[in-house]
Amino acid sequence: MAIVDVISEVTGTVWKIVAVVGQSLCEDDEVMVVESMKMEIPVSMPSDGVIKEILVIESDAVQEGQVVARIEEN
Repeated sequence: MAIVDVISEVTGTVWKIVAVVGQSLCEDDEVMVVESMKMEIPVSMPSDGVIKEILVIESDAVQEGQVVARIEEN
């Protein structure tokens, strides 16, 4: 099984974390929401897998391209 990074596509603030470590999700399921310029941008699963690690907490600042979580692909 491969470990895959979940990446924020925008610079902003982590508004809400939806997923928890150990949770199985499908490709495009929401992991967290980043607020950027008054808009809520979902950070989604790149593929089917299990959340292995969440690297940020709510209210953290994130940069475009930053790894915010890691999953183990199914």
